[in-house]
Amino acid sequence: MVGAVGAWSAVQVELLEEARAQVVRLDTGQACTVERWALPAGVREGDVVVDGRPEPERTALRVREVARKRALLAVPVPPGLDL
Repeated sequence: MVGAVGAWSAVQVELLEEARAQVVRLDTGQACTVERWALPAGVREGDVVVDGRPEPERTALRVREVARKRALLAVPVPPGLDL
């Protein structure tokens, strides 16, 4: 993305508001706020955007990575314990 987002190759959209959005650089993990118009039309929270274009394959990969990490961190509930 060039312009309001800077010369970043890949960002993940974390939060969309009416006029602004929070994005995270995938190379550094740095979060910043950008004007929503700087993102491609139709982008949703969680989408990966590369060079100003949504990347469905990279978005799906990130979703799988997060699910795998959550599964590794899950703590099993002992039988008979009600939470």
